[in-house]
Amino acid sequence: MNRFLFVAAALIGVSGALQAQDAHLERVRRILSEIPLVDGHNDLPGAIRNAAAVGNLGDVAAYDLRSTTPGDTDLDRLRQGMVGAQFWSVHVNVTSTNPARQQLEQIDIALRTIQRYPDHLELATTASEIRQAFGRGKVASLLGIEGGHVIENSLGALRTFYRLGVRYMTLAHFANTDWADSATDEVVNHGLSPFGEEVVREMNRMGMLVDISHVSPGTMSDVLNVAVAPIIFSHSGARALTDHVRNVPDSILARLPENGGLVMQVFYPPYVSEAYRLYDERAQQEAEVNIQQRFGNDQERIERALERWRSENPAPIATIGDVADHIEHIRDVAGIDHVGLGSDFDGIPTYVDGLEDVSTFPALLSELSRRGWSDEDLRKVAGENLLRVMQDAEAVASRLKREREPSTRTMEGNE
Repeated sequence: MNRFLFVAAALIGVSGALQAQDAHLERVRRILSEIPLVDGHNDLPGAIRNAAAVGNLGDVAAYDLRSTTPGDTDLDRLRQGMVGAQFWSVHVNVTSTNPARQQLEQIDIALRTIQRYPDHLELATTASEIRQAFGRGKVASLLGIEGGHVIENSLGALRTFYRLGVRYMTLAHFANTDWADSATDEVVNHGLSPFGEEVVREMNRMGMLVDISHVSPGTMSDVLNVAVAPIIFSHSGARALTDHVRNVPDSILARLPENGGLVMQVFYPPYVSEAYRLYDERAQQEAEVNIQQRFGNDQERIERALERWRSENPAPIATIGDVADHIEHIRDVAGIDHVGLGSDFDGIPTYVDGLEDVSTFPALLSELSRRGWSDEDLRKVAGENLLRVMQDAEAVASRLKREREPSTRTMEGNE
């Protein structure tokens, strides 16, 4: 083959590959124009609260979503990503001395943000309202509490947060609550305490989704023993692929069909790439052992030294393929009806290559399309599974509200 023909053949090959890529992307865009893509976890309200660069903390007007923000989320990128519904995380630091008050303030930030952009965002509290908002061309906006510490062991506080629009609560965050063990803390309750079981029952009665991301395997198992409505993992992955404590063991995945719940796949590199997890572990060891031995408690010097170490030891690259592998593993173990998407955008410091902000969701679904996924299965992972979970939880709540009154149990009086 002469040089001209070789170059021509190469160009034809590249053109064919691009056309195939475009075909998958167009297919995904068609699907997302028909059903809402639902993301289970985005920390934008926390980014607004903490954005010191814009002036007053929590200044919703200053953190202008109509322009390109310093974080992962703004209105233009939401549209590019074809996001149809978003659970906005209203997390509060586990070390807060007044978590209930801070939780109210964080919900206020989220609600003011939604109200500020009525042409783009619309508050939703049910599966039906998600569909209605999507039909009006809005991003259906839901609230999710991250960490049961904010109820301060009060079922009355839990019910009040539900009345304010909260539709899921993660039972624990990076530390235990008094009644549920976290994945990243010491084992105390060996899962749920009796009061923790009552929290789950009351959430089922109200119709608030029980989120068991961040909790220990013992807590996961206890929740599945108690819950009579589908649960969610709002932002987790498969532990069989990446052995991180934040991920879900196969033994728990295998129980999801009976419960009806789902894992919403996270995008954070240490949770989706085993190579990245091991790198992170080595970096932590470097900080704790070598660096701290040299610098004691001088946190600023420790951070500078760790930054130098990372620059000299580049991290491996986590890929869209890694995330797709997790999604397919969850599908293979739990079933196609039990997997969704939960990015954790605006709450993660590093990114999967190609999944850097909310504009990139179609790229992930295009990868699944290239792997031979059907339209039906793409629709399920994009949003239909979460809508089904919400509908089922709402139906359970409707029945339970007829059967029993709100619980008056207290931790102090009944443990």
